[in-house]
Amino acid sequence: MNVKQYRNRVWFSVLVWAVLAPASGACAGLLSSPFDALLGRHKEVARVDNPVYAEECGACHMAYPPGLLPGRSWARLMQAASLEDHFGDDATLDEATRTALAAYLDEASADHSWRKRAIKVRRSIPAGETPLRISEVPYIKRAHHELDAAAVKANDNIRSFAQCNRCHRRTERGSFDDDTVKIPAPSAPSAPSAPSAPSAATAP
Repeated sequence: MNVKQYRNRVWFSVLVWAVLAPASGACAGLLSSPFDALLGRHKEVARVDNPVYAEECGACHMAYPPGLLPGRSWARLMQAASLEDHFGDDATLDEATRTALAAYLDEASADHSWRKRAIKVRRSIPAGETPLRISEVPYIKRAHHELDAAAVKANDNIRSFAQCNRCHRRTERGSFDDDTVKIPAPSAPSAPSAPSAPSAATAP
């Protein structure tokens, strides 16, 4: 076997492993791998797979996939002082839960993901910046640049760019692909009530 044949066999083995391992469960618990990126798979972000995070954060708003922010952003958000005033709300956690979730969010953040959308998130943020809102991430802002902010706010079925799952219908799978988008129409305004007829007491 010459060098070229050996190299081709190695690459073939790698590709077979990358295709079959997830199906066999060998990759359970992993966010993704370099082989996934090589194959063009997992172009989205990893889904939320921590039930405590899903329960604690999902109780008030969508439990955002960690791959939508870098680790330094999650670290800032998960500080005890930050949780006491979490965008105007008290999201205080007991210390054990806070520490465990902070570790999960850092490990699953865009900094440590090979998934394509997470990589785009990571690369779009300048090294000296620490966005605290997903809607402030440059890549995500560019992806929504055609949407009118005033119209989003005026739509009572959306209200904010932070409500990702109002338009992206597969966020629970970590999918934010354009094919999953369905923008809800505003609720129909209530019809103005007809003026009541004057009573006999007030009629001229």
